[in-house]
Amino acid sequence: MPMTIYFTGLIMGLSLIVAIGAQNAFVLRQGLRREHVLAICLTCSLSDALLILLGVTSLGKIAGVMPWLEPVMRYGGAAFLAWYGAKSLYSALRSSEALAVAEETSGGLWLALATCLALTWLNPHVYLDTVVLLGTISTRFPGHELTFAAGAMTGSFLFFFSLGYGAAWLRPIFAKPVAWRILDLAIAAVMWLIAWKLLSGF
Repeated sequence: MPMTIYFTGLIMGLSLIVAIGAQNAFVLRQGLRREHVLAICLTCSLSDALLILLGVTSLGKIAGVMPWLEPVMRYGGAAFLAWYGAKSLYSALRSSEALAVAEETSGGLWLALATCLALTWLNPHVYLDTVVLLGTISTRFPGHELTFAAGAMTGSFLFFFSLGYGAAWLRPIFAKPVAWRILDLAIAAVMWLIAWKLLSGF
């Protein structure tokens, strides 16, 4: 029974996180660049694990104590995503020469981590998936909520590390500047779409 619950959590965690989003797009880009991949994957995985644990253990209390948190996160997240989308669009419109050196380090570790944390913690969709949805589903397994949470956390670690390090297989495609242009345009579109959804109430 506990193993069944664990694998249920694993499958649910993966199914929620696989969808393309701001966080995943950033991890993919870092993986393609081979830039701070371990730190970024670990930051995303640990953030998810903390949020999943929060949802499983404290979902009801959070909603009652901080009803103002949702609108703050929604508008703050939308503003950040709009800015990041504009940044990606600017990158896509730069010259071919600038895009050709996309493999080179473009920012330090702390800047990458700050961007990663913002894309994670300022995105209400992350809270909806981890805290609300997984927290709610865990109530179906009274007494085994933490087993379910452990499965969902495992799913996050598997996904982010597979995405970050698996991106290396796509490097031959991104040797061409046009591929980076398309990726940056896609990232900009994803960021703005999510921002619009946040402002329109999901």
